[in-house]
Amino acid sequence: MASSLLLILAAPALLAHAGRQITVTNNCPSSINVFMNGNSQGYLGSGASTTSWVPNGFSGFIYTNANGGSQSGAGTTRAGFYGPNGYYYLVTDQNNFNTGVTISPNCAPGGGYCVPASCNSLSCSTAFTSPPTAFPPPGNVAPNVPLYSCANANNGNGYTVTFCPNGYFPPVLPPPSNNGIALHPNGNNNKCLDVRGAQFANGTPVQIYDCNGSNAQQWVINKGNTQVQVAGTNFCLDAGTNPTSGVGMKIWQCYSGLPQQSWYYTGDNRIAVAGQGQCLDVPNGVLTNGNRVQTWQCTNNDVYQIWTE
Repeated sequence: MASSLLLILAAPALLAHAGRQITVTNNCPSSINVFMNGNSQGYLGSGASTTSWVPNGFSGFIYTNANGGSQSGAGTTRAGFYGPNGYYYLVTDQNNFNTGVTISPNCAPGGGYCVPASCNSLSCSTAFTSPPTAFPPPGNVAPNVPLYSCANANNGNGYTVTFCPNGYFPPVLPPPSNNGIALHPNGNNNKCLDVRGAQFANGTPVQIYDCNGSNAQQWVINKGNTQVQVAGTNFCLDAGTNPTSGVGMKIWQCYSGLPQQSWYYTGDNRIAVAGQGQCLDVPNGVLTNGNRVQTWQCTNNDVYQIWTE
């Protein structure tokens, strides 16, 4: 028999405030360990379901570490909820697609509301490629996909979260490459992200320069959460201790988990300081040799912030 999830199920004090029923269904070919916000909720057998209650204001993620995922949520497809506005959504990790996920509201769809959110491949357009950091206020129309909600979202609508809706695990993606690549501003293959003077030392500025195939223009970067490392060295792209608009970029000795060296390479080819809303940017779009790159507030469709391989 499958273990029951422990999503706030046993505390009477919390049950008095419970408002949303969440059913988790495992359609994968084997048992999975289910996590909520980093905490294991127990194993769920193949073909099994379990139901529990959470408060109306519950926010966070439900996911599994099966098939190459992790307890932290890295490498997983996550079912996300933002309780204050009644939003639900999916998040994928571009480094690994461990399982398909569907969120089905327990109410009838209509007018764009209460539509199931489903993602069964890394290329799906129905999921965020990184967790959203802000949510729009509720309006009189349904939000734009990949954000979903139900009309009267705060009335306690429940959800069913299904893992492996297609009945199988997708192939595990190969490990990230350690080979260096050139990074080009907005697809201009004649210009490259460059370590000034090929001086591999703490504090050396990072700039735009004509592509020349040198080691100063070879970077190790992966989609999703990543460091941006100079290939063959122990130096990383570093945004400084206070990354804000207009701060010039440099390299610094790599340290795992250092916030100023923690980046996110998005599906639309922006390189953002993780969780800061700041993106790697070419000042004024000027591609003159020696123009030092900077961080600047991330903006959709800003060609100064596009970096292609």
